[in-house]
Amino acid sequence: MKIILKEDVINLGYKDDVVEVKNGYARNYLIPQGKAIMASPSALKVLAENLRQRAHKIAKIKADAEAVAETMKGISLTIATKTGNNGTIYGSVGNIQIAEELAKLGHEVDRKIIKVENVKELGHYTATVQLHKEVAVEIPFEVISENAPKQEEAPKQEETPAEEAPAAE
Repeated sequence: MKIILKEDVINLGYKDDVVEVKNGYARNYLIPQGKAIMASPSALKVLAENLRQRAHKIAKIKADAEAVAETMKGISLTIATKTGNNGTIYGSVGNIQIAEELAKLGHEVDRKIIKVENVKELGHYTATVQLHKEVAVEIPFEVISENAPKQEEAPKQEETPAEEAPAAE
């Protein structure tokens, strides 16, 4: 069934997109929730006229998204997480942690527009922030262990008593 989206629906489309979905999904969820309408010939004509009239607004929204994308271009994140002795992560790193790290840098981004693969090991990864249907930013991030600094501090503590021993002689 073809429908016209009245608002952005994650993993389906953006406002005013004409998409094909299964009949049950449209009739039982999208249309009753007010997220979509059926794509009848008259509704498609109304949509075309509305898009023509709103072309200026749409261009401004896209320009704003591109401006935000430019500010986010050089960002590289480091996410510290708890790990086991063998370096595996407890749980996983997802869009929530990336949104929190971006917020610390002053970029308030809705976590729902961040797409990231399933991260369960330490290493380098890339997340995609979909700011507009035509504007996306890839943000590289590294997942490190919270436990690593403690392991580095331990040898320093061992060296301190060794240095004091020769001074006592």
